[in-house]
Amino acid sequence: MQTATRRAPFGPVLLLVALLLAVITALAPGARAAGGLDTAAAALKHGPVYVDPRASGQLPKAEADALAKKIKNSGKPIFVAVLPRAAEYPPKTLLQDLRTKVGIGGVYAVELGNRFDAGADPRVMPRGAVHNLVGAVNRSDYPTVSQRLNSFVDGADQQANGHAPDSWGGADTSGLGTGTLVGLGALVVIGGGGAYAIAHRNRRRRAEEERAALEDLRVVVDEDITAFGEELDRLDFSPGEPGADDAMRADYSHALDAYESAKTAMARAAHPGDVQAVTAALEDGRFSLATLAARREGGPLPERRLPCFFDPRHGPSVIDARWAPAGGAERTVPVCAADKSRLDDGREPLARTVRTAAGDRPYWDAGPAYAPWAGGYFGAVRRRDLGMAH
Repeated sequence: MQTATRRAPFGPVLLLVALLLAVITALAPGARAAGGLDTAAAALKHGPVYVDPRASGQLPKAEADALAKKIKNSGKPIFVAVLPRAAEYPPKTLLQDLRTKVGIGGVYAVELGNRFDAGADPRVMPRGAVHNLVGAVNRSDYPTVSQRLNSFVDGADQQANGHAPDSWGGADTSGLGTGTLVGLGALVVIGGGGAYAIAHRNRRRRAEEERAALEDLRVVVDEDITAFGEELDRLDFSPGEPGADDAMRADYSHALDAYESAKTAMARAAHPGDVQAVTAALEDGRFSLATLAARREGGPLPERRLPCFFDPRHGPSVIDARWAPAGGAERTVPVCAADKSRLDDGREPLARTVRTAAGDRPYWDAGPAYAPWAGGYFGAVRRRDLGMAH
């Protein structure tokens, strides 16, 4: 009886160990049976990265596990699949079919053969933002699939809304062995609140990192807001001046509203991703000023284009031009008239620089921290109803 009394408390622990072994066997990253979309979708419900065994050479297990850990630690609903070109993965409908079968809103990235693409639920990330991020990744000519996927995930982490699904099980443990997982499971039962303390510490660390990133962005965004305010101050326009019509007054009013919206959004910003709404408002306001200028001069209304790539404060672009950064591949970027002239003359464009730990750098070379700032400027082209087509 005494012996039985001493052994009894370990019954629940042994049961937990058995259950953990069953779960680990079913969900272990190494257990990747080929089975097309159904297998991929089932795996993504339980973890952020799925590699079809036939594509394991493109993203080895260690790199896939590291990517999964990064996504889990971000807490964002980002799903990544690395797949071979095969009949069960039709390219035209692959993203849509995969999202449908997983059934969880998020950002979906797929490496299919040697082709990368992504999509997202609009409430998680605007379509234009996804398009621009995919384009930036593809134009960067990364030499490996791992680099390409990590670059995309870094950008998506900054811009995506929402939270990782509960079915992923919280913080990543893919780097731990089965014995370690079993031991941790037993410790949870015996020790109680250890996991809660770790999760709380991780949340606090992420919150501190977000606050620091927001403060870095605030410096850049405040400069942009100030620059737009100065443009409005220099504007030689009065709604009551001779020749002013309702369309001009609407442009002017919209620019003023955009300025106020940008200031309000920045004052309310609590996370780095909130900055995207600020720069989107500034982009909208600058297009209103360009439209107003065209109306006053009696010229054709400007086409709704992305702002100048080199510095969005230059206003809407007028043309796409080929350009290569130092040591990088040539790509097509939208440019303003002044920067187009500088490129034609063989001079460097007037690039927007931001502060980094390594000194002032062009914003496109400053890392993913500035993705929300760029996302507002270079997201989907927004049209507003002025009673006429643009």
